[in-house]
Amino acid sequence: MNSKKLALFFTEGVSLKTWEKIGNLEREIKPYIKLAENYSEVYFFTYGGSEDEKIIKKYSDKIKVCYKKNNLNNLIYSFLLPFFYKKELKKIAVYKTNQMSGAWTAVLAKKLFKKKLIVRCGYEWLDFLKRDNKNKFILFIIKKIEKFVYKNADKIIITSKKDQEFIINNFKINPEKIAVINNYIDTNLFIKKENNKNKKNKLVFVGRFNQQKNLFNLLEAVNNLKVELNLIGSGGLEKELKEKAKNIKMAQINFLGNILNENLPEKLNENEIFVFPSLYEGNPKALLEAMSVGLAILTTKVKGIREIVKHKENGYLVETNSDSIKKGLEELLNNDELRNKISINARKTIEENFSFEKIIEKEINLHKEVICQK
Repeated sequence: MNSKKLALFFTEGVSLKTWEKIGNLEREIKPYIKLAENYSEVYFFTYGGSEDEKIIKKYSDKIKVCYKKNNLNNLIYSFLLPFFYKKELKKIAVYKTNQMSGAWTAVLAKKLFKKKLIVRCGYEWLDFLKRDNKNKFILFIIKKIEKFVYKNADKIIITSKKDQEFIINNFKINPEKIAVINNYIDTNLFIKKENNKNKKNKLVFVGRFNQQKNLFNLLEAVNNLKVELNLIGSGGLEKELKEKAKNIKMAQINFLGNILNENLPEKLNENEIFVFPSLYEGNPKALLEAMSVGLAILTTKVKGIREIVKHKENGYLVETNSDSIKKGLEELLNNDELRNKISINARKTIEENFSFEKIIEKEINLHKEVICQK
């Protein structure tokens, strides 16, 4: 494996600059810095410009960036990329995707140059889209794309068992071809720290401000509760949520914007309870990070989350409606013993199942398996 090279095909339209802007750069590249110790070189095929090359030089001299050198539309570029970088791709043994969007680029390269392909999906694209998008034609196209990509993969990495089941049931993929490798958590960074700040009745949410995250029901739930709710993130519904927050009584609502991933543990540690009221999920990093910090967790009993959180053991599970969320919050806020129990068990869950060391070991073993396949 040390003599082989690995290629990572970025999600369509995404660059290292994108990751840096949203505060996730170090988190996203950490596994590849480790993988680079097992390959001779790792190549990133991104949709950014020359600034991507400058960014990666700060972190590793074994990761090379093949950036976009033209003004083509990103979708068009995604189909032409293998031809622009034919020389580099011919030398690489294993191709890997970061998400399903843009994975067709890696499949095209595999067909052209006869290489191994690992398809990685942080979430199941079709499963997510069909919940919010009722356009049957778009869903038909997405299903065709996913079937094409999955059929051509040598191995598929998915982050949750429910997504594994979805792929098997909807695309008739051999279960042995699919590996469930969860998102990792840096347990040395996301750790409980005592500080002098008063955490009493302080709630925190981290994530995108969209319909999936169910934040309007969260605001309804804290109405007339004497709590402080800190919302970390951004998204298309931010303006509407701020308007809604003006009508919430008793509770103090704070919109804190995006926070760099490396600064997030400090902010999480200023709170008592992490609230995550999603309508659906895959393997949510924000939830796992809050568990690693040892916050008391209140979240919804939806697929994906139910694989991780056990009610009144390492979290408190509620329905997605505002009444259920409010009832759960009231019990957690008034039960010190339960909060402490959840806090201890949440951290234990992450240490035993989601640490970087455990996850990267699974990933490296999968790469070795793919390279040895005939």
